[in-house]
Amino acid sequence: MQEQKIENSDDKNKEDQFLKSEEDSNIEAENVPEDTDVLSEPTYDEIIEERDNLKDRLMRSLADLENLRKRSERDRKDAELYGGTKLARDLLSVFDNMSRALDNIDEELRTKASAVVEGLELTQRELLGVFSKHKIDEIEPEEGDKFDPKYHQAMFEAPVPETEKGTIIQVMTKGFKIGDRLLRASQVGVSSNNEVFSGHSDKDSNAEGNNLAEVQEK
Repeated sequence: MQEQKIENSDDKNKEDQFLKSEEDSNIEAENVPEDTDVLSEPTYDEIIEERDNLKDRLMRSLADLENLRKRSERDRKDAELYGGTKLARDLLSVFDNMSRALDNIDEELRTKASAVVEGLELTQRELLGVFSKHKIDEIEPEEGDKFDPKYHQAMFEAPVPETEKGTIIQVMTKGFKIGDRLLRASQVGVSSNNEVFSGHSDKDSNAEGNNLAEVQEK
């Protein structure tokens, strides 16, 4: 009998604990706010705004990719064109030495060693052909041309008569450029003549004077 009372008491305690846990669960459920954002649906304006933001981000990403592609292509072309700049600049001294050697060959030596002279000329032409293949072009100013500091280097100035100030009076060394970049400026002499040079000879001046006299007589 006593054992049955103990079992009934234990069952009652378990039932009380279960009821209490259910009451606590109901209280917690009541305390949860109904206006939760977890399951809330966005409005039409919010969807449109999010779409526009995603579209703007996509367009910016595409623009960045296009700029990166163009920059990479430009860098590749520059590396291909200007990658040998240092080597080309070093080869200019070889071209200068060959030019000086050919300039100092007189007719007698040309006759005696025609094969050697012809070999030097062929080698120089081949070197210029290689330069042209790699977009290396000569800068060949002529006497009387206007001095251009972009492509010319003034080695001296002299007041040469019958020349305009700032014109080239002597070409000492040819210049070269690779692509649009200057490889070496042409070394030239520049006129510092301050006298006004008309550019006409005395013969032309006399002819103009005779024509003027004929007009006045008529």
